[in-house]
Amino acid sequence: MPAKSTKQTHPHGINDLCAEGSRLYASALGSGRISRAEVEPAPCLLEFALLHPDPDDPDWLRPVPPSVVLAQQLQPLEREIQDRRRLTLDLTDTFQPFLAISAQKPATTHAITVLEGIGRINAALDVAIAEARDEVLTVQPGGSRPEHILSQALERSKPLIERGISVRTLYQHTVRHSQSTFAYVDQMAGAKVEIRTLEELIERLIICDRTVAFIPAQDDRQVALELRHPGLVQYLIKVFEQLWQRATPLMDEVPYESTPDGITGVQRSIAKLLVEGHVDEAIARRLGMNVRTCRAHIAKLALVLGSGSRAQLGYFIAESGILKQEKPAK
Repeated sequence: MPAKSTKQTHPHGINDLCAEGSRLYASALGSGRISRAEVEPAPCLLEFALLHPDPDDPDWLRPVPPSVVLAQQLQPLEREIQDRRRLTLDLTDTFQPFLAISAQKPATTHAITVLEGIGRINAALDVAIAEARDEVLTVQPGGSRPEHILSQALERSKPLIERGISVRTLYQHTVRHSQSTFAYVDQMAGAKVEIRTLEELIERLIICDRTVAFIPAQDDRQVALELRHPGLVQYLIKVFEQLWQRATPLMDEVPYESTPDGITGVQRSIAKLLVEGHVDEAIARRLGMNVRTCRAHIAKLALVLGSGSRAQLGYFIAESGILKQEKPAK
């Protein structure tokens, strides 16, 4: 029990002694000893073995010389440094023959690299972003992001902002209801960062300097593809540019045109996906909203069109002609 209390009241390391501990240790060194009662406010002195019991009087403690403490603390660190140095030499010896072979011809750049696991995906992204010099394009489907995800995005974007690199990002309209998204944008103010939104987006896409692109290879996003084939990358850039031209700047109002019956553009998109046979969860995922919101829109469609059941709704949508109405060009 005392040990547990010590950790709670002095959660610091020996390299960061508390003010009380430093004062009492200095006092003990000056006088040669100190009473147990006096060191009660700083149990870290005993935890770090800076004091030891006085052999002549159990109520007193004697200070361990700082040179001894320092040697005891440095010894495992020096041993670890030596082990690391040996590992460095071993790794160099292991790979030296392969380096010699590789040096005989230019390094091969793989057109497609499979990245398995979030750790490896993020590591490859970090390298590509660190090497970016001109522009980064990103497509981020889905609804509003949790604050910790936006914080990670901000940390990843900071080096780009500092280097004056242009960043263009596409989100879905649903992020417009997220205060955290606008807080993220405020922190980007003044940088070469542009954000636009669309009702529906393709899967996630990141392109750096028009030379490397990243796309997911599985729905769970545990596997990604790193693409460096010029043809593939250029094709994805064209896809991005088409989406970008159709998108609305985040700070502009989205022209949510409605039919005479009050069916909005979002509800018309839902109607189209319903007719195509998508279930509620898939529709919500495609449009970047939660399932409850999606079902509320479906209920509004059913009410406006006079459908009494889900089976009838598809027929009523087709008969209503709402999917044939053209959106006005921007």
